[in-house]
Amino acid sequence: MATKILNAAMLGLTPENMSSHEHLPSELDASLLNTSTVIALCVFFALLCACIVIGHLLEENRWANESITALLLGLCAGVVVLLIRKGESSHLMKFSEDLFFLYLLPPIIFNAGFQVKKKRFFKNFTTILLFGIFGTVISFCIISLGVFWTFKKIGVRSLNIKDHLAIGAIMSATDSVCTLQVLSQDETPFLYSIVFGEGVVNDATSIVLFNSVQTLDFDNIDGFTALKLIGTFLYLFFTSTALGLAAGLLSAFIIKTLYFGRHSTDREFALMILMAYLPYLLAELLNLSGILTVFFCGIVMSHYTWHNVTESSRITTKHAFATISFIAETFIFLYVGMDALDIDKWRESKASAGTSAAISSTLFALVLVGRAAFIFPLANILNCFQKIESSKIHFKQQFIIWWAGLMRGAVTIALSYNQFASSVKSPESALMITSTIIVVLFSTIVCGSVTKPLIEAVLLRHRKPMVSDLDDNVSLEELRVLLLESGDPNNSNNNQPARRASSLRLLISHPTTTVHYFWRKFDDKFMRPVFGGRGFVPFVPSSPTGAADDSSSA
Repeated sequence: MATKILNAAMLGLTPENMSSHEHLPSELDASLLNTSTVIALCVFFALLCACIVIGHLLEENRWANESITALLLGLCAGVVVLLIRKGESSHLMKFSEDLFFLYLLPPIIFNAGFQVKKKRFFKNFTTILLFGIFGTVISFCIISLGVFWTFKKIGVRSLNIKDHLAIGAIMSATDSVCTLQVLSQDETPFLYSIVFGEGVVNDATSIVLFNSVQTLDFDNIDGFTALKLIGTFLYLFFTSTALGLAAGLLSAFIIKTLYFGRHSTDREFALMILMAYLPYLLAELLNLSGILTVFFCGIVMSHYTWHNVTESSRITTKHAFATISFIAETFIFLYVGMDALDIDKWRESKASAGTSAAISSTLFALVLVGRAAFIFPLANILNCFQKIESSKIHFKQQFIIWWAGLMRGAVTIALSYNQFASSVKSPESALMITSTIIVVLFSTIVCGSVTKPLIEAVLLRHRKPMVSDLDDNVSLEELRVLLLESGDPNNSNNNQPARRASSLRLLISHPTTTVHYFWRKFDDKFMRPVFGGRGFVPFVPSSPTGAADDSSSA
């Protein structure tokens, strides 16, 4: 009774006039919190805790990782829920695109850009872009053509051209989250950088391709359809990247100029979090790629904004972003595992076990072929331009890169739901969703568990140090020598002054080092004075930096 009076008081009612509202008790009994929502949250939070504990216990296990653990735990929880509900579907397991794209994916992608080793990432930037953009387009074309040719023979005839192209984009999206958990940045830094960078760019490219397919009018296909698709893709790609860069620079300029740390470190920490999330929402509002936007925003914020805050805020933001990302990653795999046992979509597909197995096997076979079609050719093309033998991508490394990118994850499932769940429900649309889930489960569990032992067997046994795997610094001194070296080595003994090598010649002969050198000069002269960055140390007397400065001055 006291609870009812309290709730009535919140609604502006008194005990005297409560009797005139006969409907009030029934409304107040229905709490503002939905019971099913509370139960779902309790289940997921308990499972998250279990995943963290089990992941800690399996830290040294070569066959398991936290992604696979969370996926299997989600499957087990789904089985328990089905048994409790006696085979009836539960909304507890229903996959929500909004939850995934708006709340779970942004912190993962932002932290990936924020924590990335920028020097190694941009050193391999050419390879990453080739694999992440051109490779994804090649895979998209092969999978789309393969689906168009094979599905009709299997018996799936209701899909149109738009569906075939959408499946190509859906199946081209790799699972960078699970991939990074089976690779070690310490043991194989080169492979980690390549697979990490390619995975992020691949996800963004797949979503951009998917959105481009949705905008095309396939009822009026002409010779310009391919050009329109390419134009839409390029527009979304470069506009999304520019928005992320602009948002990161704006956050750096605001925090550097207003300097919140002199009054409250909480404000600058809160502003960093909000301005990290805002670009993603703006990109989605403008129908751009939020993944690309938030990824490059994270890179820019780590390069400029993070150095403009106080030392305590740097420690806080670094661990906060990493923790939020870790929880979101674990939650996604739990979510996927429980959603896989949503019985309704399996009933709606009305497909036999043989048909479902044939569709899933065909999709995974096309994924294998599509990835092999660009990894090995592009890697060998890049090797032709490498002068140092040890810096080339050898066949064993190519094989690991190919294998590590076979895993499919939540982005694939989310795009599949977007394409087939929102349309008029049909058995073949449900079949596409269930087949996608089978591919995701199989690739994550099988390929994910084998990747780490495979790396140890192929690369790490009797392994010789490679230049590509060394944490080598970009030698600016060597480049300064190159910039001043004589064009003709025979003139070295003459008294004539050394002739300066042209920038174009250096760019052709040493592209990565040359671009890095000139970028550093531009960054130090023009960017850092405006946007801050390394070297801009805020002075706050209460902070560790400020305390050290006070003691030294005394």
